[in-house]
Formats: sequence, structure tokens, C-alpha cells
Amino acid sequence: MTERIRKSLEIDGQEILSQQEWNAELNEKQQRLSEWLKRKEYSAILIRRHDNIAWATGGASEGRVRIPQETQVFSLLITATGGRYYLAGKNEGPRMHDEEFGVTDFEPVLYDWYADALLSEAKRISGGKLAADYPTGDIPVENLYELREVLLPQEIARYRWLGEEVAASTADVLSSLEPGMSDYEFEALVSAALLSGGVLPSVLLMGADDRILKYKHCVARGGELRNYGMVNLCARKWGLVISITRFVHFGKLPQQLADCFAASAQVNAAVLDATREGTTSAQLFAVVKNAYAKVGHAEEIEKHAQGGTTGYNEREWVATPAGIQVVRNSQAFAWNPSIKGTKVEDTVLLLDGTIEMLTETPELPVVETSYNGKVYQSAGVLVRN
Repeated sequence: MTERIRKSLEIDGQEILSQQEWNAELNEKQQRLSEWLKRKEYSAILIRRHDNIAWATGGASEGRVRIPQETQVFSLLITATGGRYYLAGKNEGPRMHDEEFGVTDFEPVLYDWYADALLSEAKRISGGKLAADYPTGDIPVENLYELREVLLPQEIARYRWLGEEVAASTADVLSSLEPGMSDYEFEALVSAALLSGGVLPSVLLMGADDRILKYKHCVARGGELRNYGMVNLCARKWGLVISITRFVHFGKLPQQLADCFAASAQVNAAVLDATREGTTSAQLFAVVKNAYAKVGHAEEIEKHAQGGTTGYNEREWVATPAGIQVVRNSQAFAWNPSIKGTKVEDTVLLLDGTIEMLTETPELPVVETSYNGKVYQSAGVLVRN
């Protein structure tokens, strides 16, 4: 086995991956890339997107400076013959070596930051037909999702850690909310909890009371919490993304909300039960549509995307009526059925025919729903006096 990285992955003294396990992952990914390049008849691929960089480096390298930007301050070049390079301005060179690539087998290719030499250097090294995962000059653009849609055991280990961390932070913040707080404060509390653990929030949808009932994407706008609050977020580390939503209600939960949560849980159970290897996006959409109709809310399918696969993007694909994507083993999913101000959203893993919850919050209420002879759990509402 080629040595790709010379360290283990540890968080606060906890070993997530041994050095041997991390190397096995990186070797598998290099093999996938090499075979793909030869099949496509490319000499090399220039990788610039943050999701693909995170995947190709096993989460070991993070070059994001401007958070919303799709590309990073460095790019990867991987050749069909096994060459592995990182390309960056000379001004970034010392940090790239010290914090991102010094313990890996990637070789540096550095140029003056003002030289605009990324493409010319990539073409020089590739020595043949070059592709990229992001529009760059006159070279063809390729989508690398097919290479990363199935998660390796090492990615699943990182995902489990991340799911537990994000779920715990979400539950802590939800339990700390009090009437009179603004949704901006929700946002700040969640962000602080995540960032203090090295996890980056990527979606923050925080709302209170009437705005939750009115809008599916309830972006914080300074609303004040009276009775009903929502903490809805996505967060990432090592490139992997976790999605989760939780609710709190002060005072007796209105029966209409309770009924809608139970109905959302029924839809959630139906789509989880249908999330099986070989099922298509279109079939999953049909399951959700039928489930809404059965609980008396057929109109809800028209009001919001219902979720789909996740991994290195908040949603890699979303279930649609004509969707041709196919569920595969070892994929992560984030479904988000919602009815009249209620929503069920967790991140789960399909592994060998079993749905594994990555975002369990056992300290919060759970709704158990029987479906097709199985019991599925959905998050309930934390009711406080």
C-alpha cells in the first residue's frame, strides 16, 4: 500500500482513523480517479471545487478562505499515471506545507499569486488532455459525483463523529432557548457551538412562531420567540455535511401542530422505508407524494423539495418526479418532509439494508411510527413550560 498520509486522524485525543485506515481510503480514491481518467482518456484532472478536494484528500486538506466560495486557495492536479500535486500561489506555500499537505504525498507547484498561472501549470504537468471539475479556461468540465457517491468505511467513521457532534450541539442550543430571544440569537448560539468544535455551519434557518408557519425556508430576520422556535441547520467538517432540524414549544402544544408533526413523521417513515438500494429518485418522490396524500396533506408535495442524498454537498441530488438517480448502498440521505409549520429532518445512512440515524438526540422527544412492519423514529417537539 502506497503511503499517502503520515498521520492518524484524531480529535481531542480520540482516534477517528488510524494511519493505516486513512491510507487505505486515499489509495482507494486514487485508484478510482486513475481508472476514471483512463476510461475518459484524460491525462489529468484539475480539481478546484471544495467538495471534490475534501473527497480526494480524505478530508485532510482544507483550503477554504472565503466561506461561500466554491473553489479554494489551492487546486489539486491528479494524473492518470499517479502524479499528485497541489497548485497554489507562493504566498500560500508555507501554510500549505505546514498545515495541509506536508504529511501527504502531494507535491507542491507554486507560482506568483499575481501570475494567473494555474491553467498553464496544470497543462504543462498533464502533458496531454486535461479536464477540470470547475470552469477553467478552454478545458472540458467533468462532474466527479459518480466517484464519491458511495461512502467508504473511513468516510462513514468521520460522518458518525460529525453527526453526533452536530446533533449534540443542536440539542444543547434548543434546550437553552427562552422566550424573548431573537432568531439572530439562535443563529449565534448554534454557530458558536459548532465553530468551537471546528465544525462550519453552512445553512442556518432559524425562526419563531408565525414565520415558521408561513415560510419553508425561514431565514433569521430578527423575529422574537414567544412560543414556538425552530433550529434548522446544515454543518460540515472534512467536507462532509450534516442536516438536522429541531423544534421547541413553550406552553401546551396546540393540537393542530401535534397532529401535523405526527403526519410529518408518517411521511418520514414512508420515505425511510423506501430508501433501499436500487430505488430511483422518481420512485422515492412517488412514495413521498402518496404518503402526503394518505395523511390528508396532498398539497404539501408542491411546497418544498423533500430531500435526497447528502455527503459532500447539502443535497447531492433531490428526489423529483422524473429523477433517474439510483439509491446505492453506503449512501447518506437527508429527507425533510414538512407540513404546516412542522418538519422532520435528520441525516441517515443506508448501510447493508439498514437505516442508521447519524443525528440522534436521545435527550429530546421522539415520535415512533410503525410502517411496513418496522418502527421508525422521528424527532418530536421539546415542550417546555
